[in-house]
Amino acid sequence: MTALLALAAAAAAAAGPAIADLRWERRVLVVAAPRADDPAFLAQRRALGGWDGAADRDVTVVEVAGDRVTGVRDDAAAIRNTYALPAARFAVILIGKDGHVAVRSGEPILAESIQSRIDAMPMRRAGRR
Repeated sequence: MTALLALAAAAAAAAGPAIADLRWERRVLVVAAPRADDPAFLAQRRALGGWDGAADRDVTVVEVAGDRVTGVRDDAAAIRNTYALPAARFAVILIGKDGHVAVRSGEPILAESIQSRIDAMPMRRAGRR
């Protein structure tokens, strides 16, 4: 039984961090939709495509499409429950390094808007001094 638990723990660690593990280290942009072919989900992907500012701003993008999650090891139901994301509609949230939800939208957001919101955050301003 101990070997099975160790194997499960190793598999979870290999899948990447949980959102909670990123607190104080990374900002998390969660893009959620009922399906991967949701028009708003695809529009958000396009809006983020080629966004060069994500790495400089310590942003991890997490996608939740149906029951599938990429970017972290959390499961879709847990993410939706924790952040009150509707399972049947598109939503995008930006979680600050301190764990609070800084931006919440039911529509896709331009990368420039996300970037300017991050640049206005106290932790970001303090890091640039």
